[in-house]
Amino acid sequence: MGSANVLELTDDNFQQEVLDADTPALVDFWAEWCMPCKMLTPTIEALAGEYAGRLKVGKMDTDANRDVAMKFNITAIPTIILFKGGQMVRKFVGLQQKADLKEAIDEIL
Repeated sequence: MGSANVLELTDDNFQQEVLDADTPALVDFWAEWCMPCKMLTPTIEALAGEYAGRLKVGKMDTDANRDVAMKFNITAIPTIILFKGGQMVRKFVGLQQKADLKEAIDEIL
């Protein structure tokens, strides 16, 4: 991971870090071989910095962590899901604009 504000999420820590978290969370489902996922990384890292302390931001490698990806029906990557109170609030599939993500984040904060 490139940023100190971006959590590395796994099947093992997802429940604790995202679903049981006191703060809303943005999860980027990605894979190493996915070029759009790599293009999205600077946006995810920027959001993690801007919302530090108010929003948890994490990346989950779908190749290494299939259980959570299957649970949330991740069929294409990148997929970004916003969670609040342990519930999925918003789902974005494909490359996203930072402004669109910020708008969705601001709505849940």
